[in-house]
Amino acid sequence: MLTREEIEFLEDQGYLDLGQLLTPDEVKQVNDRILELMESEGEHAGAELAESKYIRHPKEEGADRLADLVNKGPVFDIFYTHPRVLAGIEVVLGNAYKLSSLNYRAAKPQQGLQKLHVDWKNTVVNNAFQVCNSIWLLDDFTAHNGSTRIVPKSHKFSSLPDEVMTDTFAKHPDEIRIIAPAGSVFIFNSHVWHGGTTNQTEGVRRSIHSYFCTRQQPQQIDQKKYIKSETLQRIGEKGKWILDV
Repeated sequence: MLTREEIEFLEDQGYLDLGQLLTPDEVKQVNDRILELMESEGEHAGAELAESKYIRHPKEEGADRLADLVNKGPVFDIFYTHPRVLAGIEVVLGNAYKLSSLNYRAAKPQQGLQKLHVDWKNTVVNNAFQVCNSIWLLDDFTAHNGSTRIVPKSHKFSSLPDEVMTDTFAKHPDEIRIIAPAGSVFIFNSHVWHGGTTNQTEGVRRSIHSYFCTRQQPQQIDQKKYIKSETLQRIGEKGKWILDV
């Protein structure tokens, strides 16, 4: 599913542009379902995040959130089963992985700035990576609407951002921005330094994160706790294995 050049780039740089894996019609279907969920869940949107003890910052004032998308419609199945995404996950984590969470994040206008951070509590040695993320663009990511920033090769650093930076909100001299059209998917080793930037437009900047961890780690969203019978009936044995249910 990945070329040798793509694998080498992901291993070396810590991220990879997988291209547009969603058509414009598919993006619209997802965004329509997201709107339905935001309206139906209201102030409880993303409540599953608050229930998890494995998510560091469950509340984020600068962004709209939804969680447990695994159980909120078949339109979301592709986000954790697409072969190119899974191939990338295997490059970083090996064959023993599982979905940790499938969540929606939309940076609000004039908000959304995050510290440079990693999604693991410390650095790793011998490439023993524990977490890997994919970000699915539901809007065009531009230089002005809060696109994600990444510091290439930082998954190999022996320090964390808050250990060496006086201001982790500040721009890093080596950071790059994810700039791409809606429907695109980027995978990144979650030990890479990364974070959201300020959305300087008047609209939300929407994305979905399918976040994976090694098999022995606890999931951010306990899939066994939330799994619904209709989801189990739909996803097949491969899907059950990915969710560890």
